[in-house]
Order: sequence, then C-alpha cells, then structure tokens
Amino acid sequence: MELKKTYAMTKEQLYTRSQGKLGLSTVEVARLLADYGANELPAEKRPGLIARFINQLADPMVVILLVAATISAFLGEWTDSGVIAAVVVLNAALGLYQEGRAARAAEALAALNSPTALVRREGRLQRIASRDLVCGDLVQLETGDAVPADIRLIEAVNLRVDESSLTGESQPVDKIAEPVSSQTDDPPLSAMVNTIFMGSPVVYGRGMGIVVATGADSRMGKIAGLLTNTDKNKTPLQKRLAGLSKTLSLTVCAICLIVFFMEAAKSGFHSPVQIIAAFMLAVSLAVAAIPEGLVVVVTLVLSLGMKKMSRAKAIIRRLSAVETLGSVQVICSDKTGTLTQNRMSVRQFTGNSLLLKAVCLCNDCSVEEGMLRGEPTERALLCYGIEKGLTPQQLRQAYPRCHETPFDSGRKLMTTYHLNNKRCLSYTKGAPERVLSCCDRFMDEKGLVRLLTDTDRRQIMAQNEAMADQALRVLAGAYGEAANKAAAVKRGEKGLIFLGLLGLSDPPRPEVKLAVSEAKAAGIKVVMVSGDHPRTAIAIAGELGIYNKGDQAVVGAEMAQMSDKELKRRLKRISVFARVLPEDKLRIVRLWQELGQVTAMTGDGVNDAPALKAADIGVGMGRCGSEVSRRASALVLADDNFATIVSAVAEGRRIYENIRRALQFLLSSNLAEVLAIFFASLVGIKLFMPIHLLWINLVTDCFPAIALGMEEGDRDAMKRPPHKTKEGVFAGKMGFDIIWQGIIMAFLVLVSYTLAAPAGTLTATSMAFITLITAELAQAFNMRNRIGSIFALKVHNHYLLAATMGAIGLNLFLLYIPAFSTLFQLTALTMPQLSVGMGLGFLMIPLVEAGKYFRRITEGTGNNHQGERRLRLFAGKTISMEKYKK
Repeated sequence: MELKKTYAMTKEQLYTRSQGKLGLSTVEVARLLADYGANELPAEKRPGLIARFINQLADPMVVILLVAATISAFLGEWTDSGVIAAVVVLNAALGLYQEGRAARAAEALAALNSPTALVRREGRLQRIASRDLVCGDLVQLETGDAVPADIRLIEAVNLRVDESSLTGESQPVDKIAEPVSSQTDDPPLSAMVNTIFMGSPVVYGRGMGIVVATGADSRMGKIAGLLTNTDKNKTPLQKRLAGLSKTLSLTVCAICLIVFFMEAAKSGFHSPVQIIAAFMLAVSLAVAAIPEGLVVVVTLVLSLGMKKMSRAKAIIRRLSAVETLGSVQVICSDKTGTLTQNRMSVRQFTGNSLLLKAVCLCNDCSVEEGMLRGEPTERALLCYGIEKGLTPQQLRQAYPRCHETPFDSGRKLMTTYHLNNKRCLSYTKGAPERVLSCCDRFMDEKGLVRLLTDTDRRQIMAQNEAMADQALRVLAGAYGEAANKAAAVKRGEKGLIFLGLLGLSDPPRPEVKLAVSEAKAAGIKVVMVSGDHPRTAIAIAGELGIYNKGDQAVVGAEMAQMSDKELKRRLKRISVFARVLPEDKLRIVRLWQELGQVTAMTGDGVNDAPALKAADIGVGMGRCGSEVSRRASALVLADDNFATIVSAVAEGRRIYENIRRALQFLLSSNLAEVLAIFFASLVGIKLFMPIHLLWINLVTDCFPAIALGMEEGDRDAMKRPPHKTKEGVFAGKMGFDIIWQGIIMAFLVLVSYTLAAPAGTLTATSMAFITLITAELAQAFNMRNRIGSIFALKVHNHYLLAATMGAIGLNLFLLYIPAFSTLFQLTALTMPQLSVGMGLGFLMIPLVEAGKYFRRITEGTGNNHQGERRLRLFAGKTISMEKYKK
C-alpha cells in the first residue's frame, strides 16, 4: 500500500485494501514481510573487516609499537621486528574479536528492548515487535505509544501527536480520521491531519489506523536514509581511559627518548652497536609501559555486564548507564506496579449500583477471548463489575460510547459520553477530590439525588482518608445527563452528580522490602513518587521501610507553593511525594542533582519522558510503560520491579570495581616491567627483549585481566556508599597501591636474575622471565579483592583459573620447545631453577596480603574508618542479582 493518496480514502476503501476489519492473515503477513522486509529504519553500514582491523591499529600506543618494529627492521633486528609486528597483529585480531562480541551483545539487547505495537490480525488483538509490521496491518494506539510506522487513521478520539521530530513544531498536532483532499499527490505533513508518522509519540487520546508505509518507505525512513554517519559515544570511564592512554603514550615517548639519548651518549654516538642497543632498550621500555589489552578489557567487561543485566530483567539502553548505576545515590520510584504487585482488586465500595455501572462504562479495558486487556486499575474495576453480575459487552451495547475525554495526569479525571434513548449520559471517574470538585449534587445508596452540602463533602473526604489509611487506592465516580451529545460535551465535567467511592488494594511486592533495606545499607535514599492520596502512599511506604519516623511527606499542591530553595532545604528529609504531576518529577530530579546527588527516576507515561531524560538514570517500565517513556530511559525494567533496580545498581558497582581490578593489575604489572628493565640497565644488564615483554603483555596479562572483569561482587559491595562520579579512576589510594605492588614485583624479578646470573646471561634472563610471568599471574589473583584478603573468598573464579593455567602452560612450552626458545632467546631451566623462579613469583601473594592487612589495620585506627575496616576485613562473599528478588 502506497502512502500517496491514502489520505483521501474513506474508511471503507482502506478496509478493502487491508483485507477488512479483522486484519491481515498470517499467510499474507508472511508474504509481505518476505517481499518488503522488516519495518526498520535504514541502518548505517558497518565498516568492513579490513577497515575495522585498521581501526584497531590506530591506537596511539599501538602506533608506537609499529614505529618501533619498523625502525628495528631498518636496523637489521629482523627477529625483534617480526615478533613485534606479529604480536601487534595478534593483539589487533583479539581486539577485533572482542569488538565483535560486544557488538553482538548490543544487538541482542536491542532485540530484547525492541518497540512493540498492538495489532489486530485474523480478528485477534496481539502485541508484536514493531519490526514485524507490514502495510495493511490494523494498529491500535493509546496515550504514551510511539507510532511504529506511517499509519492512516480510521478512528481518532481526542488524538494528539507530537510531530516535532519531523516538523520542528513544538506543539502537538490534533489528528482526525476523516478523508482530506489535496491538490498534490504528496502534500506536506501539516496537511495530512489524518495520518500519523513513525517515531511520533501519542501525547493524548487514542486511535486506530492502517499501516501505509514501513521502514525505509516511511517519512522517518526517508530522513534516516539521508544520514551517513552516527556518533559512537563512549562512556565516561572509556573517555578517561582513552585520555590515560594518550598520556601514557606521550610519557612513554618522552622517557624512551631520554633513555635512548643517555645510552647512546655513552659512546659519543659513534658506536653503531651502542646506538642499536640503546634503541632496543628504549623499545623494551615502550613495550613494557604500554598496557595493550586495557581498552579491549574495559569494552568487553562493560558489554558482558550489560548482557548479564538483561538476563536479570534489567535492560541497559546506553553503555554509560552501566557505570552510572554504580554511583546512584537517590532512587525516586513510582508506587503502582514497581513497588506493588500491580494486581489491583476492589476491596471497599461505598455507593449504589449506578457507581458500578459508571466505572464499567468509563473504562477502556476490553474483553478479548475471555481475557481482560487494559490498564490494571481498569481491569480491576471491570472484574469487580463482572463479579457483581454485570456483563460488559451487553452494557456497552446498551450505552454506546459517542465521545470521551481521556484520563490526564494533570486533571486526574476520565469522562466518557454514552447515548441512551436519544439522551446523552456522561460518566466520570478519578481522584476523589477532583471528582468532588466537579459535583454539586450526590446520589445516596437509595438512589435519591440531593444537593451536595459542605458537610457532605467533609464526610466524603473523611471516608476517603479512612480508606487511604488502609493503604487503599481510592477512586470516585460521578455522572451527568443531557438532552444530546452536544449539550453533554459542552457541559463537560461540571454540575455532575457524585456517586460514591471505591477502594482498591494493590499489595506490595514481597521482595521490595528487602531491596529497600539493601539500598539504604548501600547509602542510597529511596523516595516514593506517587499520584495516590498521601495517606495511601505513606501507608505503603511505611510498610516497605521507605517512610520512617521523622521522615516527611509532601503533596504536589504543597510542593507547587514551595520555592526551589525551600524544597531543596527539606528534600533530604522527604521520603514520599504524593499527588504529584509529571512536571513535579522533573523538578524533583533537578533539585536532587543540584544537591550533587546521582539520581534515578522511574516512569511509565509519556509525560514522564522529560524527567526520565533529565535523571542520571531514567528507569522505564518494560511491561506497563509507554513506548515513549522506554525510549527516554537509560534502563528498562522487563519486570517493572523495584528490586530489579537495586540488583542493577549492585551489578553496576560490581562492573565498575572489576574494571578497577583489571586496571590495577595491568598497570602494576607494566610498571614492574618498566622498573625492572630500567634498574637493570643502570648496572649494564640487558634484562628483557621487546619480544619477551610483548609476549607477556599479550598472553600473561590480557586474558587474566578479562577474567578479573568477570569476578563476582564482594559481599560488602552494597554496604559501602556509592562511588562518586567525579572521582578519578585511581581514587581510594589505588595509584599508591599500583606503585608499591609494581616495585615489589620488579624487585622479585631482579632478585631472580641475580640468583641465576652465575649460570650465564641466557639462564638468568629465562629465570627472570618465568619469575615475572608467575608474579603477574599471582598479582591477578591478588586483585580478586583489592583491599580484603583473597583467602576469605568463598567462590572460585574459574575463568581466572583457566587463564592462569593456560598462561603457565604456554610459557613452559616457550622454554622447553627448542624452536620457540631459540626464537625468543630463552633456554630451558633445570627443575631447581624453575622452582626458585616460580617460587619468587608466587611470593607476590603473601607480600601483597601483608600490605593489604597493614592497610586495613592502619585505616581502622581512625574514627572515619571503623565501619569500613570492619566490612573490608571480612570482604569476600559474593552477591547475586537474583538475591533481591527472592
């Protein structure tokens, strides 16, 4: 079906082209998908394999190695040059493989979080992935949905759509279903008022229409087709590490030049042999100082963390959110469905049978194949009506809906208009205080209507508060009557007759109380942000441990009267916001951020999108949330569960700490190599060749670093305050730890060389080589817990164990296979020599353990470290994302 001229078609013509009111058949859908492809925007072509491989070589540190290899070849050092080039290529291939894994993980997450659409096919309503839409599909849309394709409307009820992404106009556009005429075959968007376009959010009302263009043929698709480049945004940590990489590269170049000129100057620059030796020493230092696997490790750890979160129902939409989660200090959470089970049921009913009729008619819930489909509150109301003997289908046939004013979070009301015996009846439901303000009369339980006095109003609000104190969500109903539709719509929500109250119960999720407790122990403040009555919100918050003695609760109306300065002053004592508007959420987020707090905000409606975007972590609902809110979020909860947020925070902390583990391991190892070579050169010893260090950095360092990135979290990870987003990557004395641990490692290597020196230079180099390898592998185990004892760990890291055994095996292979030992200029060691060399390396474990113990003891003597010391002394047990849901 072509988009052109569909705007002028009647409903009947459109139905004919789309195979009728029942929607397309499965066979027809399959044919159309095969012919025209999926409903997806044109994607940027991914660079080819060669281009991506070259990109791996573009890192400043790799460029230094390639330059060194080229000069080595020019000077006749073919072995060194060839091995350097081979290892650089192998490292680039490894980076390419890991980049592919990360890309595949991102694609899998995108599939999990793909937009959906409500479609009628073969007479049944079903929710499908938007990419599976085809032209002719019959699509239903409601407030908060993102339009999944270009759709010609056949029904539109107060429908307003935000087309700013296409037109630049900030005001939503009113849409109609009637045909429109045009003098051209391709009128401007502003003239196509009966057509809605892909990517436009529905901000009000509801509608139904037929898909007339998908994918690249849609208006959005044509615009996307013009774009050739997309930005590959890095996370803040990746940017900081990229900066570290550049700083290291410049520092390495400077040091290498100084060392080269100092060594070459010893012969007055007249000895070619001395110049070549000086150059190879400088190359050795460059190779030793550069942590080749650093960028690969960080990217892989982040992408694997995203994948693990997705399995635990926390879908990360942006890579930077993984880091930010670990530093969250405030979580502002909706109540219904997130803190509660979203299983609404009517518990109290004060009114007559007309109230029951009102809430069943003023209701968008539908009955499909015996199942109730719709918003949980409306499902509960309709279910209660059925229990009391009403038949929704018969009721709606007897009172056909002719007009409606959809629910709006600002008004907190919904009104529908129904024809009956040539008259028009209106039914309204919503927040009791809002409904009451629309009424001037009320109907008692006997069906008698009389004036609504101030005394009556006070009694009704007292009933409302009594029900709210029982943690019930309270709704009120009202009705009006007019001679015809025009008169009823003109009167609107004024002069109505009050019908009564209903109290609905939505029990808290059993796992949330533990999750709230864990969040508080982790230094995270939990705030409930609800549209419910304050007494209802406080009752639920108190039951979950969010609201405690001394806390404050603020109502939206009260909040509106407060200045930012006053609200900010009280903010840390407020645990419950009730009767809030979506714009209130945005204000709450911004004020917390002004206090320097990293804030997460949950939301499910289209009006929540600004707050979700403004929050450091916007959390959308995967089940009940609108498409617009999900797109505005950094984290989407597939199960709409608050406990999943807390488990995601724990996972974010685990990932961030694992990256720091890997970073400390790599930098301390590289520092040890630099120091060992430098101090050996001072006494005229050529300790290692570049090929030795490249081999160590690739085999001994890279895979254990990746394994450290898969370490389980510490037991006390959620008993420490969040890390600050502005703190440096070496915060918490990590820089000092890198230095002293690197010095110890270098010392052990030099001792090993000295002990083996009487047996000859080749043997001494080989023994120092195996000591350095063993020491670095031991350091990898030390980094399983940067501060606590590794002997307190209860869970083994099988990845690290495999990486260690593999590295030891490969290095022994290097020593004892003549062809390789000759190539690497090493020699086989005797069993005593091998034992001493490896034994010296394994000394890294007790020496670092002693250093960590001394640090814990000294930090524990200060008043500011008592709690931290107590926790860290026993660090070691692991945490699980599923823990918070059990």
